[in-house]
Amino acid sequence: MKEPRDRWTPPLRMRRAPRWERQAATWRDAKPASIAEALKRAGARPSGNWYVVGASREIGARERPCGRTVAGVEIVLWRAEDGTLRAGPGECPHLGAPLRDSRVVCGTLLCHWHGLALDGGPFAGWEPYPVHDDGVLVWVRLDAVGGEPPLGNPVVPGRPAPGRAVDAVYTAVGRCEPEDVVANRLDPWHGSWFHPYAFVGLKVAGTPEDGGEDAFAVDVSFKVAGRLVVPVRAVFTAPEPRTVVMHITDGEGAGSVVETHATPLTAPGATRPRTAVVEAVVAASDRRGFTLARAAAPVLRPLMRRTAGRLWRDDLAYAERRWSLRSTGRFPG
Repeated sequence: MKEPRDRWTPPLRMRRAPRWERQAATWRDAKPASIAEALKRAGARPSGNWYVVGASREIGARERPCGRTVAGVEIVLWRAEDGTLRAGPGECPHLGAPLRDSRVVCGTLLCHWHGLALDGGPFAGWEPYPVHDDGVLVWVRLDAVGGEPPLGNPVVPGRPAPGRAVDAVYTAVGRCEPEDVVANRLDPWHGSWFHPYAFVGLKVAGTPEDGGEDAFAVDVSFKVAGRLVVPVRAVFTAPEPRTVVMHITDGEGAGSVVETHATPLTAPGATRPRTAVVEAVVAASDRRGFTLARAAAPVLRPLMRRTAGRLWRDDLAYAERRWSLRSTGRFPG
């Protein structure tokens, strides 16, 4: 068993960042073909028709169900009395009432128009959807939308054990398609240029073209304050078509994971597509003091979401611009 590091081992370093305009250009290394090929390989991997619809803790044992839309399909989710997750079409099979506005009574969903009761099993033409709660995120399987051979469970990336991690989930929506979100994550070269407030000295240390794992390895320092930074090695992989995962493999927080999931909200072929970015940050550390961080998780989660939100304001602009160019035949990549 790995021993926790001494509490006095400093995680921070002092680093003077070059002025933004004087940092090394990365456009020659960020080859459009490399990004396109990585995107193509990700798109060829099986998803089993599973889609991320939100954070597990958003769907609690409460009176109101949760409503979501995936690829133009309305979905309703709620929990049974024993905490088991239920999911299915969001339209009442009787006269089409929006079930997201109904009530959950003793684990049963009661339609607020005429009182039709759903316990999560097939009834009156209403058929449930397979649903999976991985402890951080909730997934729903939509076979008619995905069109792939179904999988029994979604492709959930490896994560730190729940007992030694703090997780937070951030969600944003952009006018683009899932592939534009995934392409953003498969372009690690933009980090220090596009997010100078967050990253210093980003260097891509390995690409899929280098052989071995189909991954991008990045050495980067995360800014803390002033010249204080945290240097890490991060590895980006795409385990399925709508997911890119960043694993911290070396440095402070080794073992931590950032999962970026892109879920289409509009139907395929929509002229104004919308995609939800659901990002799960699962932070871990082998430092003894991290036990206190876990205890303070309710306070840390809003801070973690705020950090993710600042980055995604930029990255959604990237994804939206990419879609705008693609949709008008002007994308140069």
